[in-house]
Amino acid sequence: MATITLHDNEIHTAGDMPKVGSKAPDFTLTDTDLNDVSLSRWTGKKKLLSIFPSIDTPVCALSTRKFGDYAREHDDTIMMMISGDLPFAHKRFCSVEGVDNVISLSTMRSTDFARNFGVMMDDGPLAGLTARAIVVLDENDTVVHTELVGEIGHEPDYDAALKALG
Repeated sequence: MATITLHDNEIHTAGDMPKVGSKAPDFTLTDTDLNDVSLSRWTGKKKLLSIFPSIDTPVCALSTRKFGDYAREHDDTIMMMISGDLPFAHKRFCSVEGVDNVISLSTMRSTDFARNFGVMMDDGPLAGLTARAIVVLDENDTVVHTELVGEIGHEPDYDAALKALG
């Protein structure tokens, strides 16, 4: 369990983020076409998991655009944008914003992902949603970088995340 904040109010998360050097927990999430997809779909590719509360908030939208910009120039990396939003919200956002090079995934059918990655908010006004976090995986799904953003309204450390991708 970790403690983060939302406008200086404490919020607690369930579980712990995966440790650097460990194998990432497998997961099944829902894509924008309502298909269930698992981590193994992208075996052999570097992956960045940008986890956030909702695509319809300014910081979540900004980070999705920034990681989308990186993905345009790095086709060897899979950029996954993960939240509790319905797949329709992700699809609408990416269509309107012209972000077509990220994989948008929803936790709508699985709370296991949020618990297994230590990002499920257990209390506070956003309880049940995912905290803002970054997990970077190598081609073999080994965790090479994690960040649980301490204040939900803050952006992640883009430089550290992108550097971890190599």
